[in-house]
Amino acid sequence: MMKHFCISYIHAHNNLIIADQALHNKSFSILHSAIIFVFVLTSCVCEVAPPEAVLPVPSERQLAWHELEQYAFIHFTTNTFTGKEWGYGDEQPAIFDPSIFDAEQWAKAIRDAGLNALILTCKHHDGFCLWPSQYTEHSVKNSPFQNGKGDVVKAVSDACRKYGLKFGVYLSPWDRNRFDYATPEYITYYRNQLRELLTHYGDLFEIWFDGANGGDGYYGGAREKRKIENSVYYDWANTHSIIRELAPGAVIFSDAGPDVRWCGNEYGFAGETNWCTIQTDTLYPGKYGINDLLNQGDEQGSSWTPAEVDVSIRPGWFYHESEDSLVRSPENLFKIYLQSVGRGAGLLLNIPPDKRGLLHENDIQSLQGWKLLRDRAFAVNLAANAAVNTDTYRGKSKKYAGANVTDGNKDTYWATDDGITSAYLEIDLGKPRKISYILMQEYIRLGQRVKHFTVEVRKDNAWLQVAEGATIGYKRILAIEPVNTQKVRINITDSKICPLIADIKIY
Repeated sequence: MMKHFCISYIHAHNNLIIADQALHNKSFSILHSAIIFVFVLTSCVCEVAPPEAVLPVPSERQLAWHELEQYAFIHFTTNTFTGKEWGYGDEQPAIFDPSIFDAEQWAKAIRDAGLNALILTCKHHDGFCLWPSQYTEHSVKNSPFQNGKGDVVKAVSDACRKYGLKFGVYLSPWDRNRFDYATPEYITYYRNQLRELLTHYGDLFEIWFDGANGGDGYYGGAREKRKIENSVYYDWANTHSIIRELAPGAVIFSDAGPDVRWCGNEYGFAGETNWCTIQTDTLYPGKYGINDLLNQGDEQGSSWTPAEVDVSIRPGWFYHESEDSLVRSPENLFKIYLQSVGRGAGLLLNIPPDKRGLLHENDIQSLQGWKLLRDRAFAVNLAANAAVNTDTYRGKSKKYAGANVTDGNKDTYWATDDGITSAYLEIDLGKPRKISYILMQEYIRLGQRVKHFTVEVRKDNAWLQVAEGATIGYKRILAIEPVNTQKVRINITDSKICPLIADIKIY
């Protein structure tokens, strides 16, 4: 840039000298000097370089996944009709016979609840397939459902598209029905079925694999116990390559990722400290402390593998009539939301259809109440376009100024100079307002950085701390004791490298 400036300066200087000599005008010479001075000043204003990324960073497919935030899980199979959670594998297809199956009722209820996608259990551990797979007879094609012509996967994928939901699939690696499970031949069978799901049902946003595998089962009549080594038997790397080829936009979920990891529990919470980064080779089940590691991530992790919180709206994952009175309340779902999405994780909420093939009325009522609580809590962002004061910003450039955190643009952010890992942002609400929630987001395209922060409010002419935390990541929502204040200050007290904050909202 300096080289280009010097050349431009010389050209301008020479041209003005020629003009000056030609006119022999003293006043013009003074003008000439002034122009050169202004030119030098304006040309020396150089664009401030953006911060360097702190690795690892999310892929485009992971960024799209982050923005979905909350979505539904649907567990539906022969277990719905037997009352089991894990089918043994010897269930007859004839038992699968929903009387009023309506995938559009599912999709509409899920959309109306403010969820953005749906993952269907296309095959659970019992091996029964919800689509007419050409590779097995253990599927809907041999059930009374729609006279053997039905395809639950197609119906659900079509309903998702009609109601604006992303669609994903779960294909259990463990199959208690297959005679060849635990042999190399089963892996060929499994991958053939995966290809069917990846090619016949449109674009997919997530492919879901769980860790349940090996144990007693029907296994084609053998009725025995079979054990496999999860990390070796499934040859995951080659299975994942099929997904990358046929569904390049889909994230892959499992305990060990590679794109999204399990949160380490099924109770509905991510860690208070929740790094999106982790060492994926430490995530195979059975290792000491695995659940804590999954829940919190690893600050030094070399892979961007964020957490997903999977939890059911009922005690079980499949529908059981005895649980109709045990559906989670809207208040409980709101708490789960704050402890999952509000800690930077994705929320996968299971809502199991009943024997009719419908989402139960009690579940829908709870979903609607939960949506109402969220709408009320986050109705008005008091910090929208609010004035922001900060003790420092990168290169004194407006491109990185504090105002970027309240402008509503997720692609702008506040940043400090390199080497500065602590700073504050002070937001002026214009007048005293009652606040209950603070939402913050890092600019994660350049990595996750913040290691510790505090939140203060101005009260009685002094700063009062109302919250603190470790990580922020994609999103952090803090619920505080309601307080009246005009000013809120976010103190970044420690960061891996210069912090980048994209968004702050106050409710």
